[in-house]
Amino acid sequence: MTRNKTLSFLTAAAQLTASGALLAACAVGPKAPPADLPVAGTGGFIGSASPTVSTAAARDDWWRLYEDPTLDALIQQAFAENNQLEAAFANLRAVRASLSEARVGRFPTTTTSGGVTRSQGSSASLAAQPGIPAGTTIPEIDTYDVGIEASYEVDLFGRVESTIRAARADARAAEAALATVQVTVAAETTRAYADTCSANAQIAVAERTLELQRNTANLTQTLLDGGAGTGLDVASARAALAQTASTLPTLRAARNEALFRLATLTGATPAEASQAAAACVRPPQLSQPIPVGDGAALLARRPDVREAEANLAAAAARVNVATANLYPRITLGGSYGSTALDADGLGDSGNTRFSFGPLISWSFPNVFAARAQIKAAGARSDAALATFDQTVLTALQETETALSNYANELDRRAALTEARDQAARAADLSRLRFNAGADSFLLVLDAERTQAAADAALAQSDALVTTYQIALFRALAGGWQADS
Repeated sequence: MTRNKTLSFLTAAAQLTASGALLAACAVGPKAPPADLPVAGTGGFIGSASPTVSTAAARDDWWRLYEDPTLDALIQQAFAENNQLEAAFANLRAVRASLSEARVGRFPTTTTSGGVTRSQGSSASLAAQPGIPAGTTIPEIDTYDVGIEASYEVDLFGRVESTIRAARADARAAEAALATVQVTVAAETTRAYADTCSANAQIAVAERTLELQRNTANLTQTLLDGGAGTGLDVASARAALAQTASTLPTLRAARNEALFRLATLTGATPAEASQAAAACVRPPQLSQPIPVGDGAALLARRPDVREAEANLAAAAARVNVATANLYPRITLGGSYGSTALDADGLGDSGNTRFSFGPLISWSFPNVFAARAQIKAAGARSDAALATFDQTVLTALQETETALSNYANELDRRAALTEARDQAARAADLSRLRFNAGADSFLLVLDAERTQAAADAALAQSDALVTTYQIALFRALAGGWQADS
């Protein structure tokens, strides 16, 4: 095959591609349904009137608002080592590779070939020919062949472009799915750390209460030994002491569960759990209102909303693909090569071969199957639209609920703080009156039980405040970067 003839064939293939691209301008099928947002959900949040939040733009790195170096390090470790994130990155790479594969449909397919065959005809068939003596030896023949073939699908009805649009939307959905995992990892890592700190804080409260009740039990025993007390007082004091002691195993188990969960989130084994987190004795605290933005900003940044929108676009594009299958496929192709009886003859003008022309294929018998596929694709598109609408409503619901829970728990904590202070004052007064002989010991025990319950309730509320903060940050979709 001569070089000039090969170049001429490749030039013709390039012109074929360009001509096909000009023809591929007519996509069939319906347009994607509009992914409209509810107007009522794009304004300010109902809960943004609370002084505990501000309408400033929400932050991606919201955990830095806690100004806790240990938490910052844990988040960084989770983003680097979390296995769910690693899997999400791998899935994204796979989907992007599928997009590259779909884009190949825009270009012609070329195939080069080369081969040598040795053949020999049948003696019986040769002897049947007039003038050929019987027993004539049939010679063996070597045949040499090289060539190049090219084919290109003219995307007249938009099947290829619609396939590419669907693959591109799949890639956007995978990117959003990755962002969703990033949001989850940031929130769950912070929650596991906060749960560890909160459990330690509640353990400290229980241990302080335990020490106070131990002193009271010792006092009642001393009074009994001195003839001034009663066995009832001693038994009641020891019962209160044992009741408080029974709460410690549950709290320690909760602390260990949170610590082990934190280890898993940061890509470590339980034996490698963060010692800094294990030593934390107070849940992370905010020193400023939480920036929440508005509904429009929320829906633009929520990755689950963007994923639902991308899935809707992909479903609509696949309706176009299914519709295009109703129409004929037009493929332009050609081949050029050389066949000779010896290698030196390859490329000689007398040994060249070529073919060029269109191929039209149309599967008439499968038209009913194609129409069924269109209906199925259309139904999936309708489902994707409904899923998008539901995702938008869920995003708004989660954010408003988180705002409400957070604001109301702050009010509850304020009331519990007042109750704890008054319970501590009542317990002090009760002990003073008992020491002065003005009250019975049962009143002292009752006051101490009230104080212990108030301390425990306040510690639990502190933990809930942090939990609701994190739930709000998660609803606001912080913890990802748009260019990840």
